[in-house]
Amino acid sequence: MHSVTITPETLFQALSDSTRLRIIRLLVMTDEEICLCELVDTLLEPQYNLSRHLKVLRQAGLLTSWKEGRWVYHRLTENPDYLQQLYTLVRSLPDTDDVYCTDLRNFNQRMALRENGRCRVGVLSNALKTGSE
Repeated sequence: MHSVTITPETLFQALSDSTRLRIIRLLVMTDEEICLCELVDTLLEPQYNLSRHLKVLRQAGLLTSWKEGRWVYHRLTENPDYLQQLYTLVRSLPDTDDVYCTDLRNFNQRMALRENGRCRVGVLSNALKTGSE
């Protein structure tokens, strides 16, 4: 695994997109790892779109990813130390709309489906959408 050099431009560009900020905020607020299918069901966004956003966040050095069986898990990068300050700032952002509350509610529902702390069911967003409407 190679080290990623994080520049201020890359970092802030990665955070300038609302979907990527939702992903980072969700991971900051929950201190969890998440796989793509869980993210699809949480944010109710298309898989291809979220894959692209995860790639940008990884390239910016904000996420680490690893494969476990057929699942790829994503977690916030802990180093360098200034990222902890960034995460504290993200954690303190006000809830100005329902988006983050909905994301957190969907996340908690989706995480309840894990088996032994791991994702095992794949994308269920159609079932979650009909259950929440």
